[in-house]
Amino acid sequence: MSLIPLANRQALVRTELEASHVDGFFLPRGDEFLGEYVAPYAERLAWLTGFTGSAGMAILLCDKAAVFSDGRYTSQLRDQVDPSQWECLHITNEPPASWLTSNGKGLKIGYDPRLVSEVQLNALVGPDHEFVALDRNPIDAAWTDQPNPPESEVRFQEISFSGEDSLSKRRKIGGALRKAGQEAMLVCDPTSLAWLLNIRGDDVPHTPIILAFGILHHDASLEVFVDISRVSADAAVSFRNVSVLPPGDMPERLRALSGQMVRFDPAQTGLWFIQTLSDAGAKLARGADLCALPRACKNETEQNGAREVHLTDSAALCRFLRFVTREGTGLRETELAEILDGLRAASPDYHGESFPAISAVGPNAALPHYRALPGEDRVLEADQIYLIDSGGQYSAGTTDVTRTIWNGPGTPPASLCEAFTRVLKGNIALARARFPAGTTGHRLDALARYALWQAGLDYDHGTGHGIGSYLSVHEGPQNISSVARPVGLEAGMILSDEPGYYLPGEYGIRLENLLLVRPAPLEAKTPFLEFEVLGFAPFDRTLIMASLLEPEELRWLNAYHEATLSRIAPLLDETNRNWLVAACAPITN
Repeated sequence: MSLIPLANRQALVRTELEASHVDGFFLPRGDEFLGEYVAPYAERLAWLTGFTGSAGMAILLCDKAAVFSDGRYTSQLRDQVDPSQWECLHITNEPPASWLTSNGKGLKIGYDPRLVSEVQLNALVGPDHEFVALDRNPIDAAWTDQPNPPESEVRFQEISFSGEDSLSKRRKIGGALRKAGQEAMLVCDPTSLAWLLNIRGDDVPHTPIILAFGILHHDASLEVFVDISRVSADAAVSFRNVSVLPPGDMPERLRALSGQMVRFDPAQTGLWFIQTLSDAGAKLARGADLCALPRACKNETEQNGAREVHLTDSAALCRFLRFVTREGTGLRETELAEILDGLRAASPDYHGESFPAISAVGPNAALPHYRALPGEDRVLEADQIYLIDSGGQYSAGTTDVTRTIWNGPGTPPASLCEAFTRVLKGNIALARARFPAGTTGHRLDALARYALWQAGLDYDHGTGHGIGSYLSVHEGPQNISSVARPVGLEAGMILSDEPGYYLPGEYGIRLENLLLVRPAPLEAKTPFLEFEVLGFAPFDRTLIMASLLEPEELRWLNAYHEATLSRIAPLLDETNRNWLVAACAPITN
């Protein structure tokens, strides 16, 4: 990533901080668009600390430094970050604000207002220190060989995949703005801009977006700040009634909103925008991104596309699972991931992984977001757990699926089978759920954990995240988590169902399918919803302790395997079909 030695980077940044007359710097993991996946030029946290996880932040003081992340990355932090330079902390157990307070009072902490949202800053502000917006990012100043920002082609997402043209979407969002008494909305989330304009790009890995901002007006007109030369001829159809302006024009166009009521999402908008609008005399209206909910509620075309791509993806996964169980012994984690990617790539509509595959053998599977690296990865040996969490980007949708299998020929330990079955029970419980419309994911989270809790087990990550339609594999605003989010589930949303259990140093288990929210066929006073399972691949019967399954769970499991066989077998050759028949055979107590 850089020719500058990692050990020297703290000192270089501290020199820049001294020149800016501040005592420290707050650095979130993210770019100006505050997204999960960033282009190489914006990997500032990785450049400074060595930590490459997709969630985290760092605070650098003149004599101390700390890097923070959540439970998914606790082990990765320890592996990647030099403990002589950085404290590695769990962001929930030791919040950055508390760390700052305990390491000094009266400090002036600098931050880049383009990289920090109002929500992020408010979580850090305390009476003992002052935050100062800097005009110059000290990381960018010290990172002399920083890559250039990307400039991929802006592509058109055909109406056969999107199901609705861009002007129709803009009119709906414009109408919502008028109803709220607002005249414009900042579109700072590139996935919202991609959805709104029916465009895709390749500016960041794994998520098909362009890195651009927009201003949507209540009359459905839209200003997009991107180099016009990047817009393909096909995509031009989506740019009717759209002004395409150079990114350098954005400050002027924000100042032109003086006196207008401008909506922005305080969690998705850099503080630079808020300050620029405030200085210009605009009226600030904090509120959710009006594109987020309609983007999450897939229309009929997008739902059918999701069903279609999951059949294609499941066939590739089933071919892979057969290969691993028959021929995988002796291969490395990275080699296995490449084989699965190659199987997916046989589809002409495949555009690449939706995230870096988590291909994990044995104790590496205990790291929920483990990343195998060539030369540092494990070899799959006999009588080990193998976990594969992966997904694909297809023209008609996005996939994400996890299976954990036992690589025999020996018999797995009973304790492992019990933990696996309890994770499976959680997956089944959530998939079978019926609930009133508007129920939040927080209220459903315990269903996936209940069987684990009964044995004193749990997992330190969410149970489900939203999925885009050939967009981000991690999409809001909905989720299923122990952390409450005030977004009710609605028909058309797609979420993951991925409980797990991790025994550090030994093994990890995670089982994941995607779920489509749909109306439940119930006669009730209020509307009820249920889930349709997307994706079909067998759960490893070697690890299932059938005696732990209740009759209704066993019926569900056998029905799921029957559906897997009927839908996927016709897509396979004879060798893979014969394997699938055995893998989906009915299980009895």
